[in-house]
Amino acid sequence: MPFRTRPVGAVSYEINSTIVMTDHASLLPTRLNKRMAELGLCSRREADDWIERGWVKVNGQIAPMGVKVVASDRIEVDRLAQGQQSRQVTILLHKPMGYVSGQAEDGHEPAVVLINPRTHWREDTSRHRFSPPQLRGLAPAGRLDIDSVGLLVLTQDGRVARQLIGENSGMEKEYLVRVTWSPPGSGPGDQGDIATDVQRVFPPAQLARLRHGLALDGQPLKPARVEWQNPEQLRFVLREGKKRQIRRMCEQVGLKVVGLKRIRIGNVVLGNLPAGQWRYLGENERF
Repeated sequence: MPFRTRPVGAVSYEINSTIVMTDHASLLPTRLNKRMAELGLCSRREADDWIERGWVKVNGQIAPMGVKVVASDRIEVDRLAQGQQSRQVTILLHKPMGYVSGQAEDGHEPAVVLINPRTHWREDTSRHRFSPPQLRGLAPAGRLDIDSVGLLVLTQDGRVARQLIGENSGMEKEYLVRVTWSPPGSGPGDQGDIATDVQRVFPPAQLARLRHGLALDGQPLKPARVEWQNPEQLRFVLREGKKRQIRRMCEQVGLKVVGLKRIRIGNVVLGNLPAGQWRYLGENERF
């Protein structure tokens, strides 16, 4: 009987038209949708959809909504669910300035409006072809501020969303950040922010604080990799994503962000994808 290991101690093996999951990591009852997400099968929302469709069984019985399971329970997922997942797409967009990541707000359009045949990058090597159903349930896995540009991931796949923005996600995100600096004590009579060769005058001790030592919203930030990319631009690598985190970090050390671009999430890079265009996540690409 074929089998393969799964995260969280789970084992997958085939019986007729189902995939059976067993797990030995938890002894306490937990909601079925949460357990399925922990096993990497799907997102909680997807699990609820599958349960509602009757595609999930617990100990051989079709599972009702809200049921709880324990480690000894056997979870079965119908292959119809697996087929549905295989049709889901993940899209990489080079978000330009002026678009919000999620729902429209303050008169600004959401980035998803840029996903259409006209803006599909002509150099995309994916075998996928655009169709309107790909927009159904397509949501950003993470955010990028309206005045920031660069790599934005939109996906129909709950597994991808969990990997990028799940509560335990430590996915690296890399940014190029152009800055100016206001020296302490500078006032209206001074020449203003220093915008050229900021690296030369910016105190090394403040750079060290950017790497580790700052807090936001009353919580200490995780260590970050921060280094000068050129005299006016910093490179940030973060493993968390608080709202407007980089801009707020820079404010605490006297820096002002005048340009911010995300160029990498995990192992996936923005590369040569033009602003305002998109491509599919490649079959061999993994975050």
